Amino acid sequence: MPHVITEKCLGEQYASCVAVCPVDCIHPGTYKGEPFMVIDPLTCIDCGLCVAECPVAAIVTKIETDPEYTKINEELAPQFATNPKVTPRAMTEPPHKAHHKKVF
Repeated sequence: MPHVITEKCLGEQYASCVAVCPVDCIHPGTYKGEPFMVIDPLTCIDCGLCVAECPVAAIVTKIETDPEYTKINEELAPQFATNPKVTPRAMTEPPHKAHHKKVF
C-alpha cells in the first residue's frame, strides 16, 4: 500500500521527501495552479522515510486516510514523473499558507 501526498503539500512543495526516497517515486508538478508533489503508487515501497521528512505532515501512510488525494496521486504520477526535479526548500522556511502548520 503506497503512501500518499495530501492537500497539505499544495502550494508548499518543500521537496525534502525526494532526497530520502530510495526508489525515486516522488515527483513535482503543478496541480490547481500551485506547486505540488505526488507519490507514484506503482513505485512506492512503503519504506516510510518520506513521512518524517515532510515539515507540514502532508504525507499519509494509508490510502484510506485520504481517498481523494490517493486518486489524485495515482492520476498525476505518470505525468509528473517526466517533470524536472525541483530544488528542495529550506526546512526552516515557514509554510507559504498560514493554515499549513509546521510539525517540527
